Amino acid sequence: MSVYEAALAGIAAARRRWVITGGAGFIGSHLVEALLARGQDVVVLDDFSTGREANLDAVRAAVGEEAARRLAVMSGDVRDPEACARALHGAEIVLHEAARGSVPRSIAHPLATHEVNVTGFLNVLEAARAARVRRVVFASSSSVYGDHPALPKKEDVIGDALSPYAASKRSDEIYAAAYARCYGLELVGLRYFNVFGPRQDPQGPYAAVLPRWFSALLAGREVAIYGDGETSRDFCYVANVVQANLLAAVTTRREALGTVYNVAYGVRTTLNELFRLVQAQVARYRPESAEALPVYREFRPGDVRHSLADVSRAVELLGYRPTHSVHQGLVEAAEWYAGAAAGALAS
Repeated sequence: MSVYEAALAGIAAARRRWVITGGAGFIGSHLVEALLARGQDVVVLDDFSTGREANLDAVRAAVGEEAARRLAVMSGDVRDPEACARALHGAEIVLHEAARGSVPRSIAHPLATHEVNVTGFLNVLEAARAARVRRVVFASSSSVYGDHPALPKKEDVIGDALSPYAASKRSDEIYAAAYARCYGLELVGLRYFNVFGPRQDPQGPYAAVLPRWFSALLAGREVAIYGDGETSRDFCYVANVVQANLLAAVTTRREALGTVYNVAYGVRTTLNELFRLVQAQVARYRPESAEALPVYREFRPGDVRHSLADVSRAVELLGYRPTHSVHQGLVEAAEWYAGAAAGALAS
């Protein structure tokens, strides 16, 4: 039995009260589903600015009526201390996913990024301290590595932030370390690399690359690549992210607490390579997409050129073993996006 399998068995054996901020979002809803499926009580705090009720409806359908009754949904903003206090009352473990994402959006709206990502995180920490929550696992980002050129990225070596979003996530890590020292909170940070998968919204000007490409190719629209396409990223399927969160939430190793971990697959893929991989998957559902060619545009400010994670710390201390390669994840994601596109046409 793997460490993760043992962790899942342990979660299922002991009913706990979990709070997931941003639980109606892409990653958050997958966490909700995994916990409800294992007999847990889950409270979601979400302001539905980017999270969607449809994501929670999909979770309810996936876990069944009995499990869905263990889900409580609170509409509230992490910028509101009272909303955080109400949601965290009686909680044992908090998974903090609520955030204002996107590097370009943070450059356009730095104050809003700070208010949600930094002040909102502090509100969650204060509520956790008051409620005597045992552990908070929070989402950080690979953007904290900034302009440091070394590959692969190791947790203890970072550069200067290239965007307000990166600065906000680095601030969260600093505050988490301070709260662990000053108040004894158990805190674990997870630096997500480029996460993708079902329920990731393709709409809006700040949508992530993979949902935008899936949506465009399925609809016969233009696919834009910023730069020359040789920019590379460590793309990570959402199931791997769920694994890392649950391992961090239940680990009993003291040395695993009070630190941050890279969460990724550990393989670098260029945007040109990624386009070909996505195109091959979409062609299974829309054959004419095999003839599509991308359009290249100017590099975007704040983007790093290359990113690749060293996941050895998570492997050693948490028992993390990613289950889905980029290709495996794209197969599952393509099925979901094709279904979503067909549903949109039908409606």
